[in-house]
Amino acid sequence: MAYEELSQSIVFPLGKKVEANFIGDAYLQMVFTDPTPLNAAIGNITFAPGARNNWHFHKIGQVLLVTGGEGWYQEEGKAARLLKQGDVVNIPPDVKHWHGATKDSWFVHLAVTAGTSQDTIWLSPVEDDWYNNL
Repeated sequence: MAYEELSQSIVFPLGKKVEANFIGDAYLQMVFTDPTPLNAAIGNITFAPGARNNWHFHKIGQVLLVTGGEGWYQEEGKAARLLKQGDVVNIPPDVKHWHGATKDSWFVHLAVTAGTSQDTIWLSPVEDDWYNNL
């Protein structure tokens, strides 16, 4: 999916480019950061084709709400799952995983993350050899 096509359906602004813990071009627009009433942050993340985040886990868990394009979600030791608009991923606490765009499509999701930024533990990058074999 080309960005021009995706941009027709984007709800939130593209946001600022994320440098740390991502490979490729990814952008973050925080949508909600108030600790009350849920003690959860909501970020809109837009991945360019081929972009992805590093392996990581959340001490409290995370929910992904896919709003556009196509992407991958993979838990350690499991096959990667293709994600499309409307998909929801419930990520339990302490599950090592990564997510990002497919090679040929932009990908956008809302990430609902409980706790604080210290509750996300970033690990090693998803290597090109691994990603390119999906």
